[in-house]
Amino acid sequence: MTARIALGAAPLGNLYREVSDEDARAVLEEAWTGGIRHYDTAPHYGLGLSERRLGAFLRERPRDSFRLSTKAGRLIVPNTGRRRGTDEAAGFVVPDDHVRHWDPTSDGIRRSLDASLERLGMDRVDTLLLHDPDAYDLDEGLRQGLPALAGLREAGLVDEIGIGVNSVAAAVRAVREGDLDVVMIAGRYTLLEQPAAEELLPLRRERGIRVLAAAVFNSGLLASDAPATAHYDYGPVPPELAERTERLREVCARSGVPLPAAALQYPLRHPAVDRVVVGTARAAELRADLRHLEREIPAGLWETLREEGLLA
Repeated sequence: MTARIALGAAPLGNLYREVSDEDARAVLEEAWTGGIRHYDTAPHYGLGLSERRLGAFLRERPRDSFRLSTKAGRLIVPNTGRRRGTDEAAGFVVPDDHVRHWDPTSDGIRRSLDASLERLGMDRVDTLLLHDPDAYDLDEGLRQGLPALAGLREAGLVDEIGIGVNSVAAAVRAVREGDLDVVMIAGRYTLLEQPAAEELLPLRRERGIRVLAAAVFNSGLLASDAPATAHYDYGPVPPELAERTERLREVCARSGVPLPAAALQYPLRHPAVDRVVVGTARAAELRADLRHLEREIPAGLWETLREEGLLA
């Protein structure tokens, strides 16, 4: 099953908390030892810190032994304005000596790729995704960014292109308006909620795209201990979703299944989902995730969840 899991490296960019180089390295070692060979990062994650840490690790491995994806759309440029000390307003505990600059133009996308390759210390990435265009200007992002990505693919600079978003509507538009290979949808096809099933996932058959289901724990809500510090879409957890999570946990427990095991395996039941993407800055958590991925789950659990109104 490890062929169907990818490591998302946002936490290695100090997402929500500071992570030491040693702890970041331990997570990557655990991923590699556990058989993970697909890694995803982005300039946005820690203003380049995630890319630097991931690249330093992967440069020690044969380049053809893993697949690597990063994202474009946000350029990381020096901060010439007001500084508050850290980038915590954007969710990352790193110095705010740089800022993000939205630029989905052909020149901006190419500059973003070149900067990512420099931070990674790589001569290529396998997949390049347009990152969160709906957070800025979706029309502009799709109109300029998708052709720019296609141009890089045509020039042989990347193998695959796609989009990485939290919004199903943005993903559907991108697939219909561009010629994409991959869609990474975060948090919208999980055990907690499945809006991507209505329109996005059926496009796999129509357009032949690969779908990567990211944030399958909904930012920690579906983790085994449901920490009080969990987030939902980078903000506080709505009470109704906290209640739904507890109902999911109870039903899973009656079948003897840990909630995170069900959360990891549920998206992979859909034929459109190529793999799940999980992120953590703790090696022990990743080790547990790999065990959960291999756990046998009674087929009746999914039917029980439907009967309880917890799955569509």
